Amino acid sequence: MPVLNELLEYQKVDAQLRKIEHEVSASEEQKKFSQANKFMKSAPERFEAQDKRAAELASLREELIRRSEDITKQIAEYSELDEMVEEGGDVSFYKKNAQALLDRLRALKGELQKLNADIAATVEEYDRFKKQGAAMQKQYKEYKAKRDELVNSHKEEVAALRAKLAEIAAKIPPELLAKYQQKRKENIFPIIAPLNGNMCICGMDFPLALQEKLSGGNVVECEHCRRFVYKK
Repeated sequence: MPVLNELLEYQKVDAQLRKIEHEVSASEEQKKFSQANKFMKSAPERFEAQDKRAAELASLREELIRRSEDITKQIAEYSELDEMVEEGGDVSFYKKNAQALLDRLRALKGELQKLNADIAATVEEYDRFKKQGAAMQKQYKEYKAKRDELVNSHKEEVAALRAKLAEIAAKIPPELLAKYQQKRKENIFPIIAPLNGNMCICGMDFPLALQEKLSGGNVVECEHCRRFVYKK
């Protein structure tokens, strides 16, 4: 692969492009925009989940109220306990049943009380999320404009660098350029580095068999960090 000079020149220009990209990605404008954008994308799903939860709680509350009303009606039947006794009813049996109904009613009221607290907490969370949504929507619009302004401020410089990269790329074998681009996506940089004694820039020993292949301007991939290595 005697294309060392082209690769080094390509990396030099690419480094300038990466500097601009990092400047934009590390900017307050980009961070605030990304934060709001992430929230806006997840908001519909979260609102849907909260609506579903609210519907479940409302349905459960109606069921508890219905059961409480049924038990209350059953307890009311024991208001005529004296007549039941006069008709030969078992007093202990009636009292036992009445007490069991009262215990069930108390338990249901306890459940209902806890459920009401859950409903209140859900409503509070919904209102808080709604306010947050309004704030994030405002932040999205504000910082998208600022981020776009920052990007546009580098537009001409970026276009010139990309044109230069395309010019150099035409002199590099496609398969080699594809490997370079893949390493760039993986945030390996520098992608091309000189052999340092018998070691790669990553600190690993470079096998003699591979060192022999570096003559004549060839480059070889490091078996450890996968960078392109060359000999000065």
